[in-house]
Amino acid sequence: MRKIIEEKLLLKVQKPGRYIGGECNSVQKELREDMLHFAFAFPDIYEVGMSHVGLKILYHLLNEQGNIWCERVFAPWVDADAVMKQEQIPLFSLESYTPVKAFDVVGFTLQYEMCYTNVLNMLTLAGIALRSEDRTESDPVIMAGGPCALNPEPMADFMDLFVIGEGEEVVLELAALLLRYKKGELSKREMFFQASQLQGVYVPGFYEVSYHADGTIAEFAPTSAGVPERVKKRIIRDMDKVYYPTKPMVPYIQIVHDRITQEIFRGCIRGCRFCQAGFVYRPVRDKSKETVIEQIEQSLAATGYDEVSLVSLSSMDYLACEEVVNYVMEQHAKDKISVALPSLRMDGFSIDIARKIQQVRKTGLTFAPEAGSERMRRVINKGITEEDIEKTALEVFGSGWGRIKLYFMMGLPYEEEEDILEIITVAQKVLDCYYAVAKEKRNKNVTVAVSVACFVPKPHTPFQWQAQNTIEEFQKKQRLLKSQKTNRKITLSTHEPYLSALEGVFALGDRRLGKVLEEAVKNGCIFDGWDEVFAYEKWVDAFQKAKIDPAFYANRQKGYEEKLPWDFIDVGVEKAFLIQENEKAKQAQTTPNCRLQCSACGIGTDADYGGFCQ
Repeated sequence: MRKIIEEKLLLKVQKPGRYIGGECNSVQKELREDMLHFAFAFPDIYEVGMSHVGLKILYHLLNEQGNIWCERVFAPWVDADAVMKQEQIPLFSLESYTPVKAFDVVGFTLQYEMCYTNVLNMLTLAGIALRSEDRTESDPVIMAGGPCALNPEPMADFMDLFVIGEGEEVVLELAALLLRYKKGELSKREMFFQASQLQGVYVPGFYEVSYHADGTIAEFAPTSAGVPERVKKRIIRDMDKVYYPTKPMVPYIQIVHDRITQEIFRGCIRGCRFCQAGFVYRPVRDKSKETVIEQIEQSLAATGYDEVSLVSLSSMDYLACEEVVNYVMEQHAKDKISVALPSLRMDGFSIDIARKIQQVRKTGLTFAPEAGSERMRRVINKGITEEDIEKTALEVFGSGWGRIKLYFMMGLPYEEEEDILEIITVAQKVLDCYYAVAKEKRNKNVTVAVSVACFVPKPHTPFQWQAQNTIEEFQKKQRLLKSQKTNRKITLSTHEPYLSALEGVFALGDRRLGKVLEEAVKNGCIFDGWDEVFAYEKWVDAFQKAKIDPAFYANRQKGYEEKLPWDFIDVGVEKAFLIQENEKAKQAQTTPNCRLQCSACGIGTDADYGGFCQ
């Protein structure tokens, strides 16, 4: 197999380094009959997948088990995809070039709805039947996890099981079951049933859905006795004890985040109403300063990287952030090790920490006000005032930075035209702060880069009932925004509304969308998240062939009483709390962050999650 790939594939593709494996700290094993052969499948290109923290964690965790060999599989880019189909080269793993169909289990991570067609295309390249019901005993078990698994229904027909929530513990429990199945101790159905008893595992084949005449869900229920009616997410309780890799792989080619990624905490205290991660990963769980520092030291020694990124949903909310930054900068000053904080808030920004981390490598700073007007920031519970924005901008420009990037969204619930116009107003106020700084202190060049995304409602958030803007509404708002930008020092970029519209459909959809995905793959839809490949007309054709109206899912306001496709997934946050937050949004009322005051979301009183809210 290796010789065929080297002769027929590697010389014909743009980046052979995506397909060769053999990186420093990758794992080679001798496969035995009593081992579980696990393929970790990432449905995007190598450079994206190798930057993903979850892949690094589960890959090394599984490989530390003596009876498991985990190998990696990435979606081949369009050039390799064409060659593989032409030469009939099956999808293969990086470590041993083994065809994916020969593995015992294939686990996909679902990070983004627009990667769903890549999943199906990868199964097709592997020679594996797309639908779970069409697979035989000789086929691998196909499973999936990741944030999109919090609404698994659009992919339900294609997956044997889903992991809901955090995977470090449950993946080992599943591996034990899969080994028993491989040894013949359990039938496939028995294995799936026992898997369904594990907290955090959903087996879609054990559930049925019925619908009302208007297309809404009438009932979602188990078909077998003993299968739980609701599936609870899995959560890690102790971040100091949970496994974390300190010998991460070092790629041969540059990847998106080519550095050490050090997780510092999970969850978020903020409660931004649009943010799925802020609700589904509750409660907040910090790693201790001592654990973070120890893991950084071990990772630096094992890789030779010169940059450490402190990863979380809001890095400066980490209580020991300044201490960790000071430690790394002081202990590794001679090695020129830099620290990156990828998630910054304007109301929690520390100029002292920013100055410290920029001593080695000075880059632009990125902030996310999310909405232009202060009223809209209260609607989404962002909690950032104009005073916060101007204070931060003055500090940043006064310390010598010349570039600030600002992220916003349009199409948010309860948005008015004036709120859109305020985006440019905020950018201009930030630019004015640059000119308010004394000439001798400020950078000679200045840019305020504004990026505006199209809002997509997400499951398990207070805005899950909201109708997404139509493509035409997004386009109208984008034209309005562009007409207001006149200053050359302000740059403006906007997201593709056609792509955001499809993301909304699959974020809010049910299992009937499986037909659309099959038709889309037949039409050649892959890498839909990439502008140079995305072809909206192929999706229009797929929806027409499947006889499904995408507006039913994304552009329709839902009532609180409607059964939503993901209602059977229990993330610990009560539905009544989400309703309460949506009602507060209508009045532009804010909710304090979790460290200031408990908002009684339900996570702290749930028997499985309670007792460790910080």
